[in-house]
Amino acid sequence: MLGLSRPLGRPPGHARMRFPRRQQFFTGHRLRPRQGASKEIKDIRKQSTEAGEAKSGHIKAGPNEGIFFLDNVYPLKLRWLLRIPFLNADKSVPELMKRLKNPLLTTADPMSIIQRAIPKKLPMTVNEVLPRLKEGGAFVKFSHEPHLQVEEIEGTLREYLKDNPIKPWFNPFRRVKTALVHGRPWLEDLHRFPSSRLKVEFIPTAPGGEAAELSQETLYSLFRKYGKLADIVPQPTDSKVLPKFAYLNFIRVRQAVMAKNCMHGLTVPEAVGGGKSGTVLKLEYQQKIKAHWIRDWLVNHPRIVIPAVAALVATFTVAVFDPIRTFFIKAHVEQSFHLSNNRVFKWLKSQVTRANDILTFRRHKTEDAGLSAIWDDRKEDIDQIQTWLMETADTFIVVQGPRGSGKKELVIDQALKDRKYKLVIDCKPIQEARGDSATINAAAVEVGYRPVFSWMNSMSSLLDLAAQGTIGTKTGFSETLDTQLAKIWQNTTTALKRIALEGRKKDDKDADLDDDAYLEAHPERRAVVVIDNFLHKSQESNVVYDKLSEWAASLTTANIAHVIFLTHDVSFSKSLSKALPDRVFRQIVLSDCSAEVAKRFVLNHLNADSEDDVGGDEKLTPSQKRNDLGELDDCIEILGGRLTDLEFLARRIKTGETPNKAVKEIIEQSASEILKMYILDVSTARAWTSTQAWLLIESLATSETLRYNEILLSDTFKPSASSSGGEQTLQALEQAELITIVSSNGRPHSIKPGKPVYQAAFKLLTGDHVLKSRLDLLILGELIKVETKSIDQYEAELNLLAGLPKQPAEVAPRVTWLLGKLRASQEKIEAFERESGGLKKVLLKEY
Repeated sequence: MLGLSRPLGRPPGHARMRFPRRQQFFTGHRLRPRQGASKEIKDIRKQSTEAGEAKSGHIKAGPNEGIFFLDNVYPLKLRWLLRIPFLNADKSVPELMKRLKNPLLTTADPMSIIQRAIPKKLPMTVNEVLPRLKEGGAFVKFSHEPHLQVEEIEGTLREYLKDNPIKPWFNPFRRVKTALVHGRPWLEDLHRFPSSRLKVEFIPTAPGGEAAELSQETLYSLFRKYGKLADIVPQPTDSKVLPKFAYLNFIRVRQAVMAKNCMHGLTVPEAVGGGKSGTVLKLEYQQKIKAHWIRDWLVNHPRIVIPAVAALVATFTVAVFDPIRTFFIKAHVEQSFHLSNNRVFKWLKSQVTRANDILTFRRHKTEDAGLSAIWDDRKEDIDQIQTWLMETADTFIVVQGPRGSGKKELVIDQALKDRKYKLVIDCKPIQEARGDSATINAAAVEVGYRPVFSWMNSMSSLLDLAAQGTIGTKTGFSETLDTQLAKIWQNTTTALKRIALEGRKKDDKDADLDDDAYLEAHPERRAVVVIDNFLHKSQESNVVYDKLSEWAASLTTANIAHVIFLTHDVSFSKSLSKALPDRVFRQIVLSDCSAEVAKRFVLNHLNADSEDDVGGDEKLTPSQKRNDLGELDDCIEILGGRLTDLEFLARRIKTGETPNKAVKEIIEQSASEILKMYILDVSTARAWTSTQAWLLIESLATSETLRYNEILLSDTFKPSASSSGGEQTLQALEQAELITIVSSNGRPHSIKPGKPVYQAAFKLLTGDHVLKSRLDLLILGELIKVETKSIDQYEAELNLLAGLPKQPAEVAPRVTWLLGKLRASQEKIEAFERESGGLKKVLLKEY
């Protein structure tokens, strides 16, 4: 190799060969050939496409030989071909370009470009050509006469290419350039692709030797001739990485390619700064932008990426899924996909009804006929609801009544039977759902909200928890139950508003009104939202009911829809007042039917099927055929006016049972349910004890009404370790339907059985001596514990007073009072124990 102590330009005393200046280059339109360009160089011995000589990765120049590197022979963008499996791009591409008949492409063959780049009169013989596809160039190994120097040939060739530029079609703005190879190039075929940044490592010439770290000035003087350098970055002074290195940043990639192929393996002598034994330069491409930098940036910046992803997901959901969900909610309210509204289905149903007396249809007719007596009695309530729905008032309509009083049938089947658009939301499945995902899914089903990805809430919570443990803060992936429910109600609001404005026309007399004013002026256009089972199991959680109340308040205040609440809870005003604190609710209270209406209800049930029978005027109705219906008045008095119980009674009578027997079985069944739900079942957590429930049962068996405060003052309902406060216990028992608390002037004042039939069931339970003795014994045991605790307190205070050094006169009344209390408690304990003894005898004698 040539030493660097002498200049790399033309040696002094040598004349440069001159060639006529001709502008010839290849473009995509046509070729400007020069004379003799089509002839091949006859002196080429071989063309190599392998990885150097004998696949060693290197190419050597012997005596009177040199190596040129020609740039801009291939397009750099073809390096992606190297990634294709089973394709030798270094060999396949040149062969393919040779076989093409198109002259525009054949001239882009590296041999063609080399023939055009090297003039015939140049005193050199081309021995070997090694194309470098991924680097866009080729190595040309040549031999020359002994009296010539390679620097002179290099200078002449550069001058020729400058005067006669060759510009390939793939890069018409850059000419082919060449440079003499000074080092020992490494012809690797690895997937290391060119970059404008080079890493220069300083290697010792022999193992164990010492290499010198070249200065920036030395590096600049060595590499500047290959192109403009943007920057030279030396190794940090505190770095202990070996071997030492520096970075060279070129302006263009092809300049870095030329520098690497010409200077790799160069030995820098001591005179230039390479140290005593010299320093070998090892060059390799260094990517400015690391591979997978986008992925690495995303992984390394979770505080930014995760909230951004959450925002994008939320935006995508709103933009794509919200219109779909609103469409399905609207279709659910309008019943667009219900078969019952299809004309063909209606016609088929009518034909089947006429042709066959299907039992299902007959049963529905029987039920309707039985309820007709109830609707006649409640005609005023039905008319009142219909009148309120025609008025513009931003408040709620509340229908309150005990379970089984016919609230839902009254509102939906009677008051709203002529309303086209109504939405019924049952709170029972929503409140009884276990877990946030099940609650969201249940709420979505009630309004027709789909698609719903309730399972995503659990996954999002896990992701949010993992992210919080990683970055220390919540990412916002997971949403609370409040947020999810708010989304469902918000989409429902949008659908209801579209329904209310659907029939608006441009030629209406009030077409100039905006949407809000139009809805306020036309209350008949609004849909009706019926919220059934409101405050069902409200003692467990109020999240669902709070969101429902807020949503219902927004519907009424914005005049989007009418809202009707159906509830059995008498304390509904506490929950609804939070949403509408400045409004007075429109309320209808349903109670049990009167005895006369209840009797008509049962008789209508019995006579309903006779309307379809064929016969003369003398044919008797089923009720007229029976001789035992005289018992019906007494049975209804016992059973009460609860619709569910009356319907159960009518069905039993229709099966052939006598009214007395039917009522007796209903009472026995109710008694069994009371025992199981309120007294004997200890497996579930309850807000009351068995003794508290039994005290109420025993008291209500002898009296239909109990004083509310009297029960609170009893020792059994005092707060203890096993039970909560008396009022909370009574409210829990009311929610469980054992009792009904009657209020007056806004305060509770009396207690009644939860159902009228419970009065008889309580008497039946107290008539069981064994059961009564067992539960009374439990009550006496608790009372004894209460009095024993009181005695302990009295004795402790007496001991404290007795320990005083002197007995002041003022202490005497306190001592007397304590002794009286202690005596009274002891007398109670003795009485309780005597009574307990008698109860134990009953338990020992009877089964």
